[in-house]
Amino acid sequence: MIDLAGLSPAALVASLMVAATPIMLAAIGELVVEKSGVLNLGVEGMMIIGAVCGFVAAVETGSPVVGLCAAIAGGMLLALIFAVLTQVLLSNQVATGLALTLFGLGLAAMMGQSYAGIKPPPTPRLDVPVLSDLPGLGPILFSHDGVLYLSIAVVFGVWLFLRQSRAGLVLRATGENHDAAHALGYKVVRIRIAAILFGGAMAGLGGAYLSLIRVPQWTEGMTAGAGWIALAIVVFAAWKPWRILIGAYLFGGVTMLQLNLQAIGVGIGVAYLSMAPYIVTILVLVIMSADRRRASLNAPACLGRAFHAST
Repeated sequence: MIDLAGLSPAALVASLMVAATPIMLAAIGELVVEKSGVLNLGVEGMMIIGAVCGFVAAVETGSPVVGLCAAIAGGMLLALIFAVLTQVLLSNQVATGLALTLFGLGLAAMMGQSYAGIKPPPTPRLDVPVLSDLPGLGPILFSHDGVLYLSIAVVFGVWLFLRQSRAGLVLRATGENHDAAHALGYKVVRIRIAAILFGGAMAGLGGAYLSLIRVPQWTEGMTAGAGWIALAIVVFAAWKPWRILIGAYLFGGVTMLQLNLQAIGVGIGVAYLSMAPYIVTILVLVIMSADRRRASLNAPACLGRAFHAST
């Protein structure tokens, strides 16, 4: 029997925004990395490390803020390993990213063994007086945690950085033609390392959002492919920051739709509903890849190519 009475449109939209936040953070970080010409497939590993580091730090200190900072540091540390291997030692970016994901998943499982079943300290919501009590709009716009608002601000900030700042122009130039950027005197390796560290920070923060706010507990493998979906969203967004927002909310909506369909008793197997976000991801990638010429025009020209300073 399907029961629609318990579904509130405002609550659904609010939960959609929460579900989209970790993916949005990881995706906007990876967009900056790819704009510099680097392909980092280790997003999933950085997210899970951020999740466990944030959870452990928050539980041990009793402060969710410390936990979020620890998650950022953990994601950046894993990103630094990737940066050294690919930018200094010139290892293959695809293979290194995949290895980073496997390493992150294994290390996180080991670090979180003794923290399963423990509740972290709650992260307070930033309720806006009067506005948060408005029917409909209140729960959607004015009654969330600070990280959710920060994620939207980061997307807007990255858009401004890439479009309006000299540093953003240099970053994009590095991704389009690293040899020309080097010839003009720009430090290509330093620029790319800085971009990789930013991507690691955002992925780590996205992971901590999962373990401290969205699902306040530690579970081995709790990212469940969120890092891969973030990579897909960058392609879906055609490497444009504002589209990251749309893509994250789209995939967040699919995730929440799957959970709510289960809750109201729709006669579809749980396994099939659980597959929905990943099926949508594959379909979007297929559709986006259909026009290869358009996809190649949007992608940074030097994406995934190693830079040799001697050339």
